[in-house]
Amino acid sequence: MPRVYATPEQLAAWTGEPAPPDAERLLARASEDVDDAVMCAVYRTTAAGMPSEPHVEQALADATCAQVEYQLATGDDGTGAAGRWESVSIGPVALSGRKDAPQAPGDVDLAPRAYRALRRAGLLPGVIW
Repeated sequence: MPRVYATPEQLAAWTGEPAPPDAERLLARASEDVDDAVMCAVYRTTAAGMPSEPHVEQALADATCAQVEYQLATGDDGTGAAGRWESVSIGPVALSGRKDAPQAPGDVDLAPRAYRALRRAGLLPGVIW
């Protein structure tokens, strides 16, 4: 079962807005992005793979909420397609130049606030022991 680091209630508290109807799906996808970003981070976990230290748990929740907030603000659906093009139109299809945005570890288009939350908790940059 995939790890989900934040709840719809935490997302609502983070954004100051009611959680969207598909908040659970958005949080699950954002948690996958956070997982990829902290792939090399070292921290204690429970038997279920969840963080066991409160500051790490909070950082992962904050990063997950920041990732959802970022995707909602940019109109990104989490596929990464929105961040790859400077301009996109659907009818009658018009694409402009490709953007090469900097990526977080794990090749994730990580929200700046998510990156900062993980860095402050000592989870980025990750190290392999």
